Amino acid sequence: MWIAAKDADEPYCEAARPFVLDTSIPVAALDLTFYEVANAVAAKRQRGGEAVELCRLIAARCLDNVVAVDAESIQSAVEVVAEHGLTAYDAAYVAVARRNGWTLVSTDIVDLVSKGLAVAPDAVA
Repeated sequence: MWIAAKDADEPYCEAARPFVLDTSIPVAALDLTFYEVANAVAAKRQRGGEAVELCRLIAARCLDNVVAVDAESIQSAVEVVAEHGLTAYDAAYVAVARRNGWTLVSTDIVDLVSKGLAVAPDAVA
């Protein structure tokens, strides 16, 4: 979602941008989001500077809504892994969203949206 909003080549770029730019839309991130963004942008795309700037944007946009993964989150994530065959990383997002009553918005169509665990950015009213 964060990467899509900043990369015009991403399929959900336009739909994801309001979540990043419109401060009237409440957003949150998991602490592991920073590592996932850094991995996807710096390690895979070889754009380290962009990765750092995007992580700074996430921190500024989420302010006090950066959720630390804890033992309860891990337990719930493991249950989601068993139920849906996800990675522990994807399951953590699902578990935290469920625990907080949040709608998980994701561009991960295959693993999250298609299984009804998240909605795509263009599906949010």
